[in-house]
Amino acid sequence: MASQERDLAIHPIVAESVQHNTQTISNIRSLTSSLFGIASGILGLESYSGFIFYLLGTLLVSVLVWVLLCRRDQKSYFQSPVAELWGGDVFGGLSSFVLTWTL
Repeated sequence: MASQERDLAIHPIVAESVQHNTQTISNIRSLTSSLFGIASGILGLESYSGFIFYLLGTLLVSVLVWVLLCRRDQKSYFQSPVAELWGGDVFGGLSSFVLTWTL
């Protein structure tokens, strides 16, 4: 516990920065979910293949955010990187995906 307290003293968590980073990831996921839905509709993907396309696309977006925006150091940008960067809003973007996929 002492090392965590020391890390927080050296690199404090700023609530505004965490909120901004979470909002940015949410906006990216929402936009890309709609784009993946459009692409699935154009490609004519149906049933499980469409959902697999969405999950693979979401994984690709997470990797790109990790490499390009976080520069492979997600602990500096997120309080809980696994939940916020890799798992956050995956199912939240699913409704945007399905909506644009079926149009």
